[in-house]
Amino acid sequence: MKFIVDAQLPRRLAWWLREKGFDAVHTLDLPAKNRTDDDIINTISIAEHRVVISKDSDFFDRFFEKLEPHKLLFLTTGNIRNDDLIRLFEDNVEQILQELESANVVELSRKTLTIIA
Repeated sequence: MKFIVDAQLPRRLAWWLREKGFDAVHTLDLPAKNRTDDDIINTISIAEHRVVISKDSDFFDRFFEKLEPHKLLFLTTGNIRNDDLIRLFEDNVEQILQELESANVVELSRKTLTIIA
């Protein structure tokens, strides 16, 4: 599975995903870095079949308006330490992958993983 990690999330998440064998990029890896426009992120997501990982509700809203990005892992953890975020992914990665196989939007909070669409 391929991922693109949005600007408000740590680059360390993309590194962790790559360590686990996934194709993952962070917006810092893109030419405009963290200033990459959401339209560009969506275009990359669709063209490369990447799951956008973001806390930005604009991606959530846009999916239901325009059916983009390709897929979305919407994080609703609030402020979270990077170590705690990585641990949350470690604890839930298998279920996240399973849900994203058939779902287009999955929400991950500190306590639950929910299929939205």
